[in-house]
Amino acid sequence: MTYVITQNCCKDASCVSACPVDCIRPSATDGSPGTQMLFIDPETCIDCGACADECPVDAVYSEFDLPEGMERFLDINAEYFRHNPLEPAMIMPMTRPPAVDRGALRVAIVGAGPAACYAAAELLGVDGVEVELFERLPTPFGLIRAGVAPDHQRTKSVVKIFEGAFGNARFGCYLNVEIGQAITHADLLANHHAVIYAVGASSSRDLGIPGDRLAGHHAAADFVGWYNGHPDHAAREFELSGRRAVIIGNGNVALDVARMLLLDTDALTGTDIAEHALAALAGSEIEEVVILGRRGPRDGAFSLGEFHALGHLPGIDVVIDGGDTESRPDDDVETRLKLDIAREFAERTPTPGNKRIVFRFDSSPTEFVGEDGVTGLRVARTGTDESTVIETSLVLRSIGYRGSAVTGLPYDEATGTVPHENGKVIGADGAPVPGVYVTGWIKRGPRGVIGTNRGCAEETVAQLIADFDRGALHREVGDRAALRGLLAERGVDAVDWKGWRAIDAAERKRGAEVTRPRVKFIDIEEMVTTARG
Repeated sequence: MTYVITQNCCKDASCVSACPVDCIRPSATDGSPGTQMLFIDPETCIDCGACADECPVDAVYSEFDLPEGMERFLDINAEYFRHNPLEPAMIMPMTRPPAVDRGALRVAIVGAGPAACYAAAELLGVDGVEVELFERLPTPFGLIRAGVAPDHQRTKSVVKIFEGAFGNARFGCYLNVEIGQAITHADLLANHHAVIYAVGASSSRDLGIPGDRLAGHHAAADFVGWYNGHPDHAAREFELSGRRAVIIGNGNVALDVARMLLLDTDALTGTDIAEHALAALAGSEIEEVVILGRRGPRDGAFSLGEFHALGHLPGIDVVIDGGDTESRPDDDVETRLKLDIAREFAERTPTPGNKRIVFRFDSSPTEFVGEDGVTGLRVARTGTDESTVIETSLVLRSIGYRGSAVTGLPYDEATGTVPHENGKVIGADGAPVPGVYVTGWIKRGPRGVIGTNRGCAEETVAQLIADFDRGALHREVGDRAALRGLLAERGVDAVDWKGWRAIDAAERKRGAEVTRPRVKFIDIEEMVTTARG
């Protein structure tokens, strides 16, 4: 018998170190090409279940307990190792930096998404290090809370791995505090030996085609924030009275949005989708979502697991329009499997009365059609003179994110990131900026899944600790009492970890009353009031 990693894999890699026979790949050190999930070798697995116990998102199952619709992952895991035979990986000894004197290393982290949380947990693993987390919203966890689709509740459960670290007495939490307003970058440096920025990449890239300012065209990120109850997006409105919506781009965000637009209301009711979005989608007339890809399915940005899962949505057909679905000898395993699934979708007979997700490959948007609002999108076929108009009143662009400049830090306009070497910020003169580091999307760009942030944070923290060891961070700074005094003096109404737990408990209680995981607060004042008890 073997254990199997399924769709929900976050690539946190906790399972890799838990495996006693080292049969989970790709590891961070084996030189394998990047994948969006991990795989277990069925020939080597000894059925101990250690990986399932360690998995933070419950993505690992015994082959005999695979949920309906996930049976194929048994073959997917095996297929990976048919093309990448298991070889011993170079296992580095697990070592922790030596303890430091309490107060000798105080680190501020700006942001509270997965990159920030992994960095905080890694730092707190070094005895004596003090960590203080700053976040402009009264709630932590960033895109885990406000980006992961509501029907992916198990993915959101990754936050449980941070609970132990954040209960540590050396951890300080300052939610509802926006750096750059009452508290500045200079203030952080005055009260900490180092600052790590984990502020993500929240801006959506622009299309830059005629008509892109018409009403009815939105960033998919705004729609995601709306249905997830993000305070910045909760008041937005979207045109849901038409029969068709179009999504430009075909990454996992596009697939999430397509599901949210088409899932039955009963399926959404059992999630933590924001109440205003649930009510609006219940009255939606959308029956078809067209997902545009500039290239073919081979280059689709969606992950294997998410693409496969679309074929198991009740009452929804998946249609493939255009694109070469034949494999090539140089295709990697995930690409080959994506193409296999695309061919299977293409061969299916549509069910009358079903809603539809249409993947229109080899298609690029050239112009929005309409006067007062979008009535259509002109699309050109790659490599031809063919041009057609897709009738629609709702277009969502999902073509990637970019980071924004951080006051006081250098910024690369071309990449939307902060220049760095292994997480250490590099100034315009090519020299390191003392005590300043980055992790997450603002460091590497908007790539990877939730667990990718773990290795990214480990690299940054290793660089920071190395700088501390060589004396580069040794200087006098304010202590935690001085920081609290500064916040009080500036009138900053911070929410601590206990306050967040009160918000969390209240949301779960509201959810339990209507048989939902939680009912989110969307108003910041209401969150702060709840945090105060």
